Order: sequence, then structure tokens, then C-alpha cells
Amino acid sequence: MGNLDNRVVIVTGGAGGIGIVASELMAARGAHVVIAELDGTRAEAAAADFHGKGLKATAVQTDVADRASVEAMVARVKRDLGRIDGLVNNAAMFSRVPMSRVDSLSISEAEWDKMMQINVKGVWNVCSTVVPIMREQQSGKIVNISSGTALKGSASRIHYVTSKGAVISYTKSLAMEVGGDNITVNCIAPGSTLSEENPTESILAAREQAVKGRCLKRVQLPADLAGPIAFFIGPDSDFITGQTLVVDGGSCLH
Repeated sequence: MGNLDNRVVIVTGGAGGIGIVASELMAARGAHVVIAELDGTRAEAAAADFHGKGLKATAVQTDVADRASVEAMVARVKRDLGRIDGLVNNAAMFSRVPMSRVDSLSISEAEWDKMMQINVKGVWNVCSTVVPIMREQQSGKIVNISSGTALKGSASRIHYVTSKGAVISYTKSLAMEVGGDNITVNCIAPGSTLSEENPTESILAAREQAVKGRCLKRVQLPADLAGPIAFFIGPDSDFITGQTLVVDGGSCLH
């Protein structure tokens, strides 16, 4: 359980949903987790909860769509903790930063641009700020969170699906760029996950509906993603890079 001892891991969007569950698991395995979260108050509360459990965590208010905010977060981590061993790009426009679940002709240009700013440029902002530090160390693990919809398509929210497809392509290309620096870059594509904290009846119905199309007949939860994320951050995945792992209970078989 201590396979992440003394590792410093940044988790964007780390104070809720998949992010906080994965952060707690990695902290329990010995990592010092940096909860990089748009809602600073929420991040501080999450870090305080971790401290109460004897886990190491630091909260840093971060807007991944704002390059200056990302640079300030990364500079603070490097100054205070000395290194960056892992990065989980989990922050996204999905539920806590809500999106429209409509057809492509009903999406506004402003919402399309905002989706790309957070889900695509946000990943680039954080990776391109962290990679120079990992290169200096000659080591590092990056995990990007995509979506199973990027592989299967969806009849709604095409801007979200498009952005998550870009994350898969970005993962492959970045892995090729930084492999010589002993940095791995992998991607996880979750299935329909009940990650919303106060889901509406329609969201609950959608999560239940997804059960019918998968081999494992239950609703997917954030805890189902925590182990795979920790695997890619830990030493057991040292010779795996440029890959996308689908975690969806057997919905998208490939």
C-alpha cells in the first residue's frame, strides 16, 4: 500500500467526484496530493479532511483554463514540495462546471469555446507547465482523463465528446515527445459514472440506463476509477505509455 511513498502528485479538479476519490487513495498509498481545484474553499476543506485522516495534502486554488493560475500553482508546488512526480488531469467542464446535454445545433458558440478552453487547453496548460520540471527530474507520470464517449460517440453534448477525443490524441503525441525523458503519459476513458454529488432524477435515470449496455450490471462509481489512476501514477506501470484504458464495466469492448 506504500507504493506511492514520498511522491508528489497534482490532481486537477481534485476536490470532488472522481478527483477526490482518486486523491484519497493515492494519499493513503503514501503520496502527498496537491488538490488543484477551481473552488479554493472546497479544496481547503478536502485537504483538511485528509489531514484529519493522517494523509498528506495541499490545497491550491487553480483555474486550469488560465495559464497564469496554472503557472502559479506549479511554482508553489515546486517551491514548497521540491518536485512533481505525478499529474492527473481530471478537471473538466462536465457537472460542477455544467454543460448543455443537447444536440450539436443547439450548442452556443460561447459554450463550445468554453468547453475547449477547459477540457483541451486546460490539459495543455497544466502538462506544458509541469513537463519541464519532470524533464529536469528525468521522471514523471501523467494521467489524462478522457471519456468512453470519445470512443463510442454520443447523440448529445458533441462539444464534450469532441474535447475528450482531443485528450486521447494529445496523450499519444505527448507520450512520444517525453518518453526519452522517462516520463509516461497515459489516459483513462471512464464509462457513464455517477460522479455528480446531487444528481437529478434524469441523471440517475441515465446512469441506470447505462447499466443495460455493459457486461457488469451495476452503476459505475468514482471509486472504480481510483485504482486505475493510482496504477498509472505508481511503479507498476513504468513501461506503459501512450495508452488509453477504458474503465466502463465492459461497455466499449475493443
